[in-house]
Amino acid sequence: MSEGKISRNVAVKILIVAALAVAVGVAIYAKSAANRAKPVSALAERPQAAPGGPAADAVAALPRLVDLGADKCIPCKMMAPILDELKTEYNGRFDVDVIDVWENPEPGQRYGIRVIPTQIFFDAQGKELFRHEGFFSKENILGKWKELGIEFAEAKEQ
Repeated sequence: MSEGKISRNVAVKILIVAALAVAVGVAIYAKSAANRAKPVSALAERPQAAPGGPAADAVAALPRLVDLGADKCIPCKMMAPILDELKTEYNGRFDVDVIDVWENPEPGQRYGIRVIPTQIFFDAQGKELFRHEGFFSKENILGKWKELGIEFAEAKEQ
């Protein structure tokens, strides 16, 4: 084979590999875009009453804070005691759900999170009101609820 044919064959192979790489990249991007476009549903929905228990409409709808993080991430570790305090101090006034996306990645994909921790604020009907990425102090969380028009009476000392 002549040197020109070898170069042409190499160039064709490089073009084929490049085209395949672009096609894979486009497919991955399209899939991630589709996941981000999915409506937030299951985790934002209100819990249903258990069969044989109180009626489903007896379950009180509360505002909800969903924290998506991981137990080995430093800012997530810093937030853990804050979220525990909020769960205890504001029990019955708003719900706090903590999801470890390293153990359970599906909610992170469904919510379209980009970094952890991410906090998502929902109203009592499950509508997303606000999302924050990174560490968020207790004061900032309570201040954000107030800014969103949802105020809670001062927490009682326990």
